[in-house]
Amino acid sequence: MSVHLDPARKHDFVFLFDVRDGNPNGDPDAGGMPRTDPETGHGLVTDVAIKRKIRNMVALINEGVAGYDIYVEAGVALNAQHERAYAALNLDPKQRRKSEFEAQQWMCQTFYDVRMFGAVMTTGTKPCGRVQGPMQLTFSRSIDVVLPQEHGITRITQTRQDDIDKGESTEMGNKHMIPYALYLGYGHFSAPLARRTGVTGQDLETFWRAMTLMFEHDRASTRGEMALRGLHVFSHDDPFGRAPAHQLFDRVKVAAKQPIPRSFADYTISVGNDLPEGVAFTSVVG
Repeated sequence: MSVHLDPARKHDFVFLFDVRDGNPNGDPDAGGMPRTDPETGHGLVTDVAIKRKIRNMVALINEGVAGYDIYVEAGVALNAQHERAYAALNLDPKQRRKSEFEAQQWMCQTFYDVRMFGAVMTTGTKPCGRVQGPMQLTFSRSIDVVLPQEHGITRITQTRQDDIDKGESTEMGNKHMIPYALYLGYGHFSAPLARRTGVTGQDLETFWRAMTLMFEHDRASTRGEMALRGLHVFSHDDPFGRAPAHQLFDRVKVAAKQPIPRSFADYTISVGNDLPEGVAFTSVVG
């Protein structure tokens, strides 16, 4: 087994992805504009956005496979997922402590994202407790400052028949984008927490594969040119780790070769090979 597939090890990883003429993560509080740090002008992509892509990819890869259902699924109420556990185990909601514990175990076994990312499942009349997930991601931040742009567009038909009856023939809209940006994010996998939720080597293999494919099956007009450019994993031979994550991440250096980068080729990526004892390095991508 490759070391980065071992759930009994602690893993810390760095991932790089880029976007060209697109919007990697719109902010609903800003009219859908690309997220930015207002103080520095760097672009941001939330952990939630990346996890959504991973969830969608896991569902595609393992469609119909037991143990790989998705808890946070579009169009499905969370309380309805809780009811599945109570129905499957014939649990009595009145015996709350016993039922909640058994339901929590069932949720970990059934839902991949509960097992990996954790979940707060305390809502409704049939709660399933809280699960602290072993796999956590950070916000991703662009290496350089980004310049969000807004472009007006027109459509040759109307939404409402009343507008057509008035003689209107076009409807205005807009799209947000940034010309180019390379983003860097971090992730952490806790072996002790993975033991609690029942994560397997197959689960880790699925996670890495989902990350490598997450942009390939998430195409849209504003996300057409997004690509994973690097996925670098530091694996410890101790479940609690051999070195602090930030010291390992500092070994990954990203430097721009141009004043205004407009492609991945405009960057240089290097990884220091002076690893601490007991830490192995795997480049899954890059």
